[in-house]
Formats: sequence, structure tokens, C-alpha cells
Amino acid sequence: MYKLAFFVPEQAAEAVKQAVFATGAGRIGDYEHCCFQTLGQGQFRPLAGAQPHIGEVDQLETVMELKVELVCEDHLVKAAVAALKAAHPYEEPAYDVWPLTSLSAL
Repeated sequence: MYKLAFFVPEQAAEAVKQAVFATGAGRIGDYEHCCFQTLGQGQFRPLAGAQPHIGEVDQLETVMELKVELVCEDHLVKAAVAALKAAHPYEEPAYDVWPLTSLSAL
């Protein structure tokens, strides 16, 4: 099992979450579309050569974003990340993937 976390502008969050959920990610037992999300402020400065969805090259930008966290089975994680990248409005979306340890393994 893996944990997938990604950052997405508020207005794009539902579309990106639905794309990731469509791969089967976010299932816990008899529940689907499970996630936790936290509202916060992200910042970035697009460099020369960037084509930012929001903001201007060489200008510091701040955006209200959601951090979305969900679990993903091993065999689905590559498809979930691919769906995230395809649905996300940023050309370089920020995300983390890390393996989880089962309590039965402890």
C-alpha cells in the first residue's frame, strides 16, 4: 500500500481528485473516494522557459491550494500518478508517494 499526497489549486481539486479516484486509488475496505484534504497557501516563481498556468515568469506567486492525501494499492500507484499529472493544471504538479507498512507486518 502507498500514500499519495498532492497539491492542487482549490478550483481544480475536484477534477484532479476524480481522475485519481477513477484509477481505483482512495479505497479503504468497503469505502471509495477516501481522502483527507488541508487548505493552505502554496508559492512558486516560474523560471525562464516555464509556461505557468497561474502567474508570470520571474514573479513570485501565491495560490490557495489543497493538499490531498489518499491511500493507493501497489498495483494502482503508477496509474494514479499518471492520472494526477494528466488532470492537473500545472505543468509541474507537486506530489509525494511513499510506501506504507502494514500493522500485520509489525
